[in-house]
Amino acid sequence: MAKIPFDEKEMTVASEIPNFMNPGAPGTPVWTYPCSPIENEKALFAGEPHWCPAGTETGFFCPSVIPDHNARGFIFAADRPADTSGYGGKDMFGVEWEYVPLVGGSMVRPGKPMLEDANDWEKVLQWPDIEQWDWEGDAKKNEAFLHNGKANFLWLLNGAWYERLVSFMEFEGAAMALIDEEQKDAVKALFEKTTELYCRIVDKCCEVYGDGIVGFTVHDDWGAQAAPFFSPAVGAEMIVPYMKKLTDCIHSHGKIAELHSCGKLEAQVGNFVAAGWDAWTPMGMNDYEAMYDAWGDKIVISCGPAAQAPDATYEEQVKAGEEWVARFFQPGRYAIPNYMYFPAGMTRGFREGLYRASRQ
Repeated sequence: MAKIPFDEKEMTVASEIPNFMNPGAPGTPVWTYPCSPIENEKALFAGEPHWCPAGTETGFFCPSVIPDHNARGFIFAADRPADTSGYGGKDMFGVEWEYVPLVGGSMVRPGKPMLEDANDWEKVLQWPDIEQWDWEGDAKKNEAFLHNGKANFLWLLNGAWYERLVSFMEFEGAAMALIDEEQKDAVKALFEKTTELYCRIVDKCCEVYGDGIVGFTVHDDWGAQAAPFFSPAVGAEMIVPYMKKLTDCIHSHGKIAELHSCGKLEAQVGNFVAAGWDAWTPMGMNDYEAMYDAWGDKIVISCGPAAQAPDATYEEQVKAGEEWVARFFQPGRYAIPNYMYFPAGMTRGFREGLYRASRQ
């Protein structure tokens, strides 16, 4: 892939994203890129990026045609509701979710679990018929939304594995089913079928949304604040083989496979790599420097940046961006800034230093 020489004219601010948290304050700059953000995103995951993406280049897509997105209160599409009154309700398996406005998300409605013994899943679960969903209508509705010049990732909430099992069995039941010798085979058979379902959903998304998306971000939370929910050995046996089938499916369409998995999961990065994920964004309780050093040549990990001092000058912010590039954006070991969980470090000066240094 041909490298594009840096031109100082690129530092001209092409547009600004308004500062919604502090109206009147400077917005987030969008530089005059030498190629489209879509081309750069693909180049990044091919190992030859033109610059380090900093968040403004990517788009977020959660279409309403997939029932889970409304159930979870997580629609980001052309038909995103103006209010949250319609959020919640049944997901694709008929599990009832309760939307909690105070936290901006949903939880399974309290009551008896849908599934109490994993061995009963074939008798209990009702499988969605995704062909009945209005895919074509949704694609037409989102045509302009997706062709926005950004590298759009389609997010799939609940996932096909542990989070899905928790929605069926509640947390304690799901955790036990992963290690109970009398339930493990049933869980594996269930994950085989949920993975097949998700492969069909990916196939359909690629068919109807086409080049409007560059990849998929799949949810499956594996941990809490202090530790994973289960050991790396359990993850390797019970989940990784099925994850790999889905990432293979995503890659077969020429799309990027990104994992969203919350919690302190440093011990699980090897499993994420084995499962074929191209990228993972760790939360702040993880040692991203150590993970980058150990795994940065195998998976794109979001790293920092550290918060800027309140009195940092613009020049100091720029230098911080340059230093970040020197530390985390090296040939064959490309990280990206964790703008989702470390927003305090993403100052305007940092972004300038980051862009210029990564281009040079």
